Amino acid sequence: MPTGKVKFFDENKGFGYITSDEGGDVYLAASALPAGVNTVRSGTRLEFSVVAGRRGAQALSVRLLNEPPSLVKMTRRPAEDMAIVVEDLIKLLDGVGAGLKRGRYPENSHSQKIAAMLRKVADDFDV
Repeated sequence: MPTGKVKFFDENKGFGYITSDEGGDVYLAASALPAGVNTVRSGTRLEFSVVAGRRGAQALSVRLLNEPPSLVKMTRRPAEDMAIVVEDLIKLLDGVGAGLKRGRYPENSHSQKIAAMLRKVADDFDV
């Protein structure tokens, strides 16, 4: 089976192109991706079969060989630093929880800061 790297893939349009190791570009439809895979990143190595389609060479039976390292994963904070952030977040949420037990929500400005902090921490964990 031929191999190659994803040149680009547009999830919204549902297609992209593979640069084959044998030379040339191969059309990649979202329907050719493995079950449960909706998108692939540029640089991902693939193994695929090729058929002649109306757009030229078209990939079928695609199998992912490897994913390029995530930029987010490479640039996220070290685990030791995240441990400190999580400990501080727990202290903050304990204070909010105590207020909620007394029937009081935090003030609106404070609530917005807490929500923004939770989103940021969630983004740091989600890679």
